[in-house]
Amino acid sequence: MRNPFADFTIASQFAAAPIRSGQRNTVLHRVLALNTLAMMAGLGLTMALSLVMLFGGNVAPLVATMVASGLVAVSGALLLRGDFEPTIAVHALALGLAAAVIAVGDPAMIDLGLAFALMAALYGQVLAKSRYRVLAWSIPALVLLASAFATGPVSAALQGSLQPFAFIALAVFAAVAAISATRLEIISAESPVSQTRAFAVLAENILGAVVRYGADGGPVFISRSAGNLLGCRTFELDGAGLFERVHVMDRPAYRKAISDASNGTGASTIELRLRRDDAEPGAGARYIWVEFALAPLEGECATGSSNDVLAVLRDVSARKDAERQVDAARKQAEEASEAKSRFLATIGHELRTPLNAIVGFSDMMAEGIGGTLSPTHAEYAGHISRSGHHLLDVVNMLLDMSKIEAGKFEVHAELFAPQALVEPCMQMVETLARDRAVTIEAAVPEKLPQIMGDERACRQILINLLSNAVKFSHDGGIVTLAMRRQGKMLAISVSDSGIGMPPETVERIGEPFLQGQDSLSRRYEGTGLGLSIVKGLVSLHGGLLDVASEQGLGTTISVLLPLEGPLGAGKSSATIEHLYATKRDSDENKWLEDEKRSAAQ
Repeated sequence: MRNPFADFTIASQFAAAPIRSGQRNTVLHRVLALNTLAMMAGLGLTMALSLVMLFGGNVAPLVATMVASGLVAVSGALLLRGDFEPTIAVHALALGLAAAVIAVGDPAMIDLGLAFALMAALYGQVLAKSRYRVLAWSIPALVLLASAFATGPVSAALQGSLQPFAFIALAVFAAVAAISATRLEIISAESPVSQTRAFAVLAENILGAVVRYGADGGPVFISRSAGNLLGCRTFELDGAGLFERVHVMDRPAYRKAISDASNGTGASTIELRLRRDDAEPGAGARYIWVEFALAPLEGECATGSSNDVLAVLRDVSARKDAERQVDAARKQAEEASEAKSRFLATIGHELRTPLNAIVGFSDMMAEGIGGTLSPTHAEYAGHISRSGHHLLDVVNMLLDMSKIEAGKFEVHAELFAPQALVEPCMQMVETLARDRAVTIEAAVPEKLPQIMGDERACRQILINLLSNAVKFSHDGGIVTLAMRRQGKMLAISVSDSGIGMPPETVERIGEPFLQGQDSLSRRYEGTGLGLSIVKGLVSLHGGLLDVASEQGLGTTISVLLPLEGPLGAGKSSATIEHLYATKRDSDENKWLEDEKRSAAQ
């Protein structure tokens, strides 16, 4: 799926502030470096004149030149470190010093000194972007103040000798002004008009509509694609036009999302209903789902104030319709599953009552309670009894399956010895095994830890596994039942050397009514509920089921049951599995310590 912020990322990078990019730093570095060289060249000429005047006994020009040289040297060091704002401040001070010397030294040149002071202030104002811009205006004031209170000896020492220095200063100021003009040209190229024009071109050529909101939450830019999205002309969305097309129920969320983004909470995505204006005359309003990807354009406004917000709009009506269809299908499936469970429970109860009578009376007839039967009648009574028992087993499995699926199968946990289940369960499938000449072997140690669980459910697990293994074994085959302790779990496995299963069937083990052979002519009878019930009962105990099978070679089904049993015994299956998963993780370290202690003993 397309990232909703992909278009926003491109647009925001373009609209945010190219002046703050690396291009500005590169150009500014070049301008400051050239200005430093120009000042150093001027100071070289000034130093030569100062030395000449020093032989005439005038020390003041040399002192002023030395101070200015120190300032330019400091600016060069700052520039090498990449501290642009302090470099600009030092340059302004050096230029202001030259202006002060000219204004103080010769009252006839005070106007030239003040002009140079204003140029120094403008230098800082144009290039700097921090508090130095304000401080630069103090230079003309200081120069004017110094010229007003200049002492007679100082003026007398400099008067008549400043014309060469003034020409050099004029050349330096002209060079600095010319170099700095390149900065003005870049500022003009990066003006808001150019940015807006470039941003508009970009906004019209990316996927999705683009809207830029001002600090007050109103749209300040709307792309033409927004009009196409809402079936109207773009100017109709200006002002409150876009807000009026937001569904009444979604307007609070719309306002809140823009406000949160403007106040710096970061990027967010909301989905709103917006009205389209292309509905047929007389038809009701048509709304579409639109995704708003919102993010603030940080850094453009002063600290503490609201930011502009950039939004990319995309029509997600198709996805919303698909989600509604999926939800409707899920709800329909859940209702069908619930109806199936109710049907199975109802029909199961209705069938079990007459089946109990059929089984009971056929057994009484076979025992001769109602009179002696002829051999033929006795055979018929046996058939009726066996068929009735088979149907009764099927009905009981249907009832158990419906309870498990509905989450109403209650587990009554108690301590019992698992090896005590082996013999009774083997006897239950003995008749089926004898008919197929299948041998059942048990590999169970004499001593096994007691397990906390539902004994009836565990017995049903064993019976279903054994009957399944016998049913799908070849005549004369062998079925092996094994039990052992595996950590804090009881491992039960039933193996056979029968027909096995293909991999696609193994992956579906546990599905209700799953049959290895689905055709009407399948050889093996059964409802396909045995392993489904096993999986459900194992899950109720918080255990695991694993199947390893190879077609034509046999199957091994393994079950792991926790020795401590399902937590929350007596509760429905909907809560037991979740509670056990939480307990299992928290008791992991305790179980490891118990295992180490048992091994040491």
